[in-house]
Amino acid sequence: MQVHISPSMNRITISTSNGFLDFTKVKMAARYLSYRTLFYSVLALVFLLPFVFIITALMTLENFGSCSTIDCLGRKWGPAFPPFDSNMRDSKRILSVLSQVATEKFPEEMSIPESFSDLVAEVGAKNLGTRASVLKLRAMVEAFERQAKEAKLQETLYKHFASTGIPKGLHCLSLKLTAEYTSNARARCELPAPELVPRLTDNSFHHYIMASDNVLAASVVVSSTIKNAKEPWKIVFHVITDKKTYAAMHAWFALYPLFPAIVEVKGVHQFSWLTKDHVPVLEALETHNNVLWYYHGDLGVGTNLSDSPRLLSSKLQARSPKYISILNHLRIYLPELFPDLKKVIFLDDDIVVQRDLSHLWSIDMKGKVNGAVETCRGEDTWVMSKTFKTYFDFSNPLIASNFKPDKCAWAYGMNIFDLEAWRNSDITKVYHHWLQQNIKANLTLWRLGTLPPSLIAFDGYVHPIDPSWHMLGLGYQPKTDIEKVKQAAVIHYNGQAKPWLDIAFAELKSFWTKYVDYSNEFIQHCNILES
Repeated sequence: MQVHISPSMNRITISTSNGFLDFTKVKMAARYLSYRTLFYSVLALVFLLPFVFIITALMTLENFGSCSTIDCLGRKWGPAFPPFDSNMRDSKRILSVLSQVATEKFPEEMSIPESFSDLVAEVGAKNLGTRASVLKLRAMVEAFERQAKEAKLQETLYKHFASTGIPKGLHCLSLKLTAEYTSNARARCELPAPELVPRLTDNSFHHYIMASDNVLAASVVVSSTIKNAKEPWKIVFHVITDKKTYAAMHAWFALYPLFPAIVEVKGVHQFSWLTKDHVPVLEALETHNNVLWYYHGDLGVGTNLSDSPRLLSSKLQARSPKYISILNHLRIYLPELFPDLKKVIFLDDDIVVQRDLSHLWSIDMKGKVNGAVETCRGEDTWVMSKTFKTYFDFSNPLIASNFKPDKCAWAYGMNIFDLEAWRNSDITKVYHHWLQQNIKANLTLWRLGTLPPSLIAFDGYVHPIDPSWHMLGLGYQPKTDIEKVKQAAVIHYNGQAKPWLDIAFAELKSFWTKYVDYSNEFIQHCNILES
């Protein structure tokens, strides 16, 4: 076989060796290196070499001279895209180290720096590697997290004590009014006047009931209700208090009557039938050792650092001593306390009435006993998201076998009670039964005081009313919508941040203080200030 290459190098001829010419022609592109190409190549190198020199010098000055591979040069000087994106490569390396030390145990002898600057100094002084440095950083972060949670627990405890205590000004007000009751005949005058007593049982009037041992709070509820009523002459207020506050409460409403409305003040001790002999559960609440320890013992028991601030606050609030007060359980005895009344509105002492409530008396209850705002639906998912599982322990078989966790809850604070329908039910009996069951279970069936047993007792007897009548959460929701507060008929400071306390939310407090007469001599003498 013979191979012939043409002078122009664009054709190859192959012939066999047997004498026959068998040409195979293969065309090729011309391959030659011209002087022009060589010239341009040398010219390009002349321009590139100074840049290479400058880059090399910079790398040396910045201690990057150790880069001896293309990969290293690419990471330091290459374009910001894979595989040369240094940020992405660094992120992967950091993630790898973090993953390695995430579950690693800390050496017993390892010291934890107290600040980031201490960490930097230690890493530099001891020439710690990446893994050891990240492990120390993790130890620092976890230590700071524990300190923050402990501080939050302490803050929540202090806030709880502030909310359950009696401010100095309110204590002073009660003492001065009590002294006035003993020395001033006008402070002891009958409430109401004898000629108005028949109205106390007249069902053509609008009867409001409140139980409180806080004189200032009670005065705000009564005055705000009357001032915003279209027909104040129809209002009859029944204020019930305990024995120690009776004189002060009576003196206040005797000295500062709210005509043309009628205000009656009665002490629990004046209801002869409301005794431990007639209501055994009251004796159990006051004498049972587990009950006393739960509400007066170590409040830190049952809390831990893994609890959220909201859960911690809820646990502490549930252990407030007010929940074993007779005043807090009083509403369950309304049919017996007021045997002549047919329909009443019960108001808590931490509410403010902002609109006329007379329309509530014309609501058709459809045979139900309790007209209340449901708290399982609404825009504010923090306040209006309460169901039975919010209050009850469904891990307990007694609860799980009797109730549904997603059943809608409702609110105490502003309730319409049809006392006639109530008297034809066994609501009070069921309430007592479940209180006793909870005591037997060492108070583990529910938390948050009197609402859970009421949810059970009134189950099937609740008529939902429009949420605009009763806005909740002003005592624990700092992000309350101010415009909605202005529109609500009744606003409720349920929660720890009561409006008469220093821990109240400043932007919400003014809705309450507008009904306090800070020019009153007793309020001024007790140094009760608006802000």
